[in-house]
Order: sequence, then structure tokens, then C-alpha cells
Amino acid sequence: MFIIIMTQILKMLLLLGTGILCFRTGLVDQKGNRSLSNILLNVVSPALAISSLQIEYRTDLIQGLAATYAMAVFTHVLFITLATLLIRKKDNPHFDLERFTVIYSNCGFIGIPLVQSVLGAEGVFYLTAYITVFNLFSWTHGILLMSGKSSPKEAVKGLLTPMIVACILGLVLFLTQVHLPAVLGDSLSYLASMNTPLAMLIAGVSVAQTDLVRMLKNVRVYMVSLIRLVLLPLFVLVVLVFLPVPYTAKMVVMIVSACPTATSGTTFSLQFGKDYRYASELYTFTTVACLLTIPLFVTAGDYLFR
Repeated sequence: MFIIIMTQILKMLLLLGTGILCFRTGLVDQKGNRSLSNILLNVVSPALAISSLQIEYRTDLIQGLAATYAMAVFTHVLFITLATLLIRKKDNPHFDLERFTVIYSNCGFIGIPLVQSVLGAEGVFYLTAYITVFNLFSWTHGILLMSGKSSPKEAVKGLLTPMIVACILGLVLFLTQVHLPAVLGDSLSYLASMNTPLAMLIAGVSVAQTDLVRMLKNVRVYMVSLIRLVLLPLFVLVVLVFLPVPYTAKMVVMIVSACPTATSGTTFSLQFGKDYRYASELYTFTTVACLLTIPLFVTAGDYLFR
């Protein structure tokens, strides 16, 4: 397992480096990267969600899916609790941004390619449950945290994203065992295959735009990243050992819990007037540092969950 995950990490690192090179040479600018992100979020990832759910019905898959939903809710509640306890509001103007950073992981951009490479289609099948819960929390609690007020309009908007719609549609097709025609199914598979390279190119362009000197001088970046990449996944690892749920479902939750911070931290910072440069630094540092921490947690999970 360690060799498999390290091989995938190295591939992703090369793709991330390609994204950095594309930005440095002027092939992709910030506006172009935003367009690529929209394509990934609204077309490619939803296609992958539907495609991954086009599998034969099995009772154990339903049980594993239900367990993943439950574990996803539990981990988000756990992360919210720990973030509130560990990141205090007093004398910290960025407490809301830092809490968002440690609570919400990049279960889409980074999580999908990792789960797909390590656990295959069944892993992505379970991952759709986690992503659904992630969206439910981030577009309700996340917006409340970042804006300081609840916004039913924003919550509804977030809950009707193409990814959520695709997860629901895919689940309905799975439960009814309706299989898409070959032409449509193959087309979705072609789009789905773009997920990993496109996600890492986008991440690379984002990393290339960060002020690395400013980031490395900020002690808070290290502290927040330590909570996001080490402390929280460690809590999840300990809890998962004692849960009587399928191995694959446990590994999915372990992988996404160890992922870097969500890209929505930067977009929400821009939207709600937070320090988007600091948000970008946290995203960059955790994205690079997770290449060292994820293999450790995945290997430990593989050993303990079997």
C-alpha cells in the first residue's frame, strides 16, 4: 500500500509541477485557472461521480455507503469541535478562516484522484457520500463561519451544485440499476479520466501564485497546517480502528481526512472579505505538505483496518 500511495503522490507532484510551469511560462493565468476550476467542478467531477456509480447492485455496497455517510457526519462534527477548541477567537483576527481551513478538507480535487488510485471505482462510490456531506456542511456551517451570518440563499445554492446533483442522480441510477447507453457512459468515462490531471494542474497554478517567502515566515501557517494534516487525521485514525464498518469505507474516510484544506477557503475569503492571501498560503502549504503526511496515514490505516 505504501508503494502504491507514494507512486500516486509522485505522479500528482509531477502534475502539480506542470501546473506551476504552465503559470510561470504564461500558458495559464489566474483567469484561465478559474475557468479550468469551473470545468472541473461543474463538468469533470460530476461526470466521475455518475460514472463511478454505474456498477452492479450489491447489499454490502449499500451498507458501506450508509456507513460512509455516518462517518462523514461524525468527522465533520469532530473537526468543528476540535477547531473551536484549538483555534481561539481571542486576539486572532483570522480565527474564522483558520477554523474553516482545518475543518474542511480537499476531498474533491485531491481526495478523488487518491481514492481512485488506491481503492478504485468502489472507493469513489463511497467517496460520493463523503462529498455530499462535505457540501452540506461547508455551504451551511462553512458560510456561517466565514460570513458571520446564515444565508439560506447561499445554502440552497451550494446544495444544488452540479456535484451534489450528480451524486443524487448517480445514486438513483445505482439503486434502480439503470445503466446508461454505451455512448453516454463512455463519454462520461472520458470526462472522468480528466479529473486527476486537471485537478493537479489547477493546484499547481494556485501554488505558483503564492508568495512563498511571506508564507514560510508566518508561524501560524505551520500551526494550522499541523492541526489539519496531523492532529485531526490522527483522531480519525484512532476512532476508525474501533468501528465495525467495511475496510474500503474506512480507507475512504481516512484518505479524505488527511487531505489538505479545501479550495473553497480561498473563494469564500474573497466572497466574504477575509484575508484571501493568507487563505491561499494555507492552501498552498497544506497541499505541498500533505504529499509527506498522507502516505503515512494511508499506510497506517491499511495496516490497522485489515
